[in-house]
Amino acid sequence: MRLASCLAILLLVGGSQPTPGADLFVDNALGDDVRDGRTSMTAGRFSGPVHSLTRGLALAQPGDRIVMSNTGEPYRESVTLFGGRNSGRDSRPFVIEGNGATLDGSLPVPPKAWEHFAGEVFRFRPERLAFGQLFLDGRPAVRRYHAANSGRLPQLDPREWCLAGGWMYFRVEPDQLPVQYPLSYAALTVGITLYEVHDAVVQDLVVQGFQLDGVNAHDSARDCALVGLVARGNGRAGIAVGGASSVRLESCLVGDNGDAQVLTDGVSVTSIEDCKLLANTAPPIVRRAGRIFVDGRAFTTEEAAK
Repeated sequence: MRLASCLAILLLVGGSQPTPGADLFVDNALGDDVRDGRTSMTAGRFSGPVHSLTRGLALAQPGDRIVMSNTGEPYRESVTLFGGRNSGRDSRPFVIEGNGATLDGSLPVPPKAWEHFAGEVFRFRPERLAFGQLFLDGRPAVRRYHAANSGRLPQLDPREWCLAGGWMYFRVEPDQLPVQYPLSYAALTVGITLYEVHDAVVQDLVVQGFQLDGVNAHDSARDCALVGLVARGNGRAGIAVGGASSVRLESCLVGDNGDAQVLTDGVSVTSIEDCKLLANTAPPIVRRAGRIFVDGRAFTTEEAAK
């Protein structure tokens, strides 16, 4: 129903019937990037699903639909939709259909990366320093925020962490070591980048564990839609819209992100419809600039400051 509503909107704008596009199939369990992606089942050495979303985007043409298989194993990659190839055409949007699959940017913390800091607190230094997220058993660990001018770490209880000075600090339980915990961290920078594309739809996908943003409409992403996304556990924002982008969020769940659930900037226009933005780890909306509409109502500067 969500994709149908997106198509209907685009039809009203274009005033013509959709031109059929091709389906490309991605399967990170059975796929192979030497294949053509034109069928969901393998039929010979070169016919069948590709392995990575990156390869699917490289093969795609305007107005195509990329169909991801939900294999239960996350897709561990970072992708960019760029230019006309990854845009819609003839009133038909370019679509990534996630089918509930997960795009995950996290990696296990290397055991040798930990060093003792003090008492039951250990630390490690990730490659990228400005933002971050630590996961315990695949879920965001409880975070304490560090005040930059305090000169000392916040009080950490066991199994809690903080980010300070480019280091991730984690407190273990008595007589334990960090290597005894299933700890991972946000390693890849951005899950999905939208740049100079138009009429693109990403739907029914979980995007988590990225060091900066789950989805970043960087600039000139025009008339794009994020439908039914779950954006969680990313270092800065679940969804960021900037530059001269116009993006609609519909029926999304966004939470557990570091600095903002939704972040806007530039001269962007962001429409948020029937979404659940949690205020559990950061403000639901951080508006640096740009215009925001929530369920048809303009979001004001006063609301953004709350």
